[in-house]
Amino acid sequence: MNYNWDWSVFFKSTGVGSETYLDWFISGLGWTIAIAVVAWIVALILGSLLGVMRTLPNRFIAGIATVYVEIFRNVPLLVQLFIWYFLVPDLLPPDLQEWYKQDLNPTTSAYLSVVVCLGLFTAARVCEQVRTGIEALPRGQEAAARAMGFSMMQIYWNVLLPQAYRIIIPPLTSEFLNVFKNSSVASLIGLMELLAQTKQTAEFSANLFEAFTLATLIYFTLNMSLMLLMRLIEKKVAVPGLMSLGGK
Repeated sequence: MNYNWDWSVFFKSTGVGSETYLDWFISGLGWTIAIAVVAWIVALILGSLLGVMRTLPNRFIAGIATVYVEIFRNVPLLVQLFIWYFLVPDLLPPDLQEWYKQDLNPTTSAYLSVVVCLGLFTAARVCEQVRTGIEALPRGQEAAARAMGFSMMQIYWNVLLPQAYRIIIPPLTSEFLNVFKNSSVASLIGLMELLAQTKQTAEFSANLFEAFTLATLIYFTLNMSLMLLMRLIEKKVAVPGLMSLGGK
């Protein structure tokens, strides 16, 4: 294919103020990171709570967590995003609805929708990782804690969860990377994250190959950096005598 690559396009003016196409990519990367980090915090906290609920002896509480996981894991992410962005605001009380639709900046409302959607969607997957990690621990751990007079909350907080997290770092890493990749759905509701800025650059500059090549390199570099960091953390906190669920 005879194609003349023009990498200098990223330093050219977009025609919008003094911005260059590279500025658009930097802005998009910032939104991608902001979406992924906050959504991951939501997913990790809620997913951990649900994972604990699924391992409790109370069948009703465990059942609630199971229903949550089945619903959020089996409904496509795009469908959930459209529900949170288009449907849920109409179900809010009138005052809150007016604030969300009229007072909030459209970019802010789109950001909130995608963060909530992605956080709740990923929480269902984190829940299963946490549940698996807890169930992988020797049953004697809980028995010993009970013998020492620990309450159920103390058993999970001080004994089970600290060890479970350390052996599920590999699958949690995969979920963390998925959050960054799934953040691209935000472009469908008008949030100018990395993918949206890439498409906009391709349309404005007509340099399709350069725009998507740079986006691919950014996603690859970001995910590889996170994966290497998590591998270092995994080696640092490995539990002696226990095998990581994702490693040898």
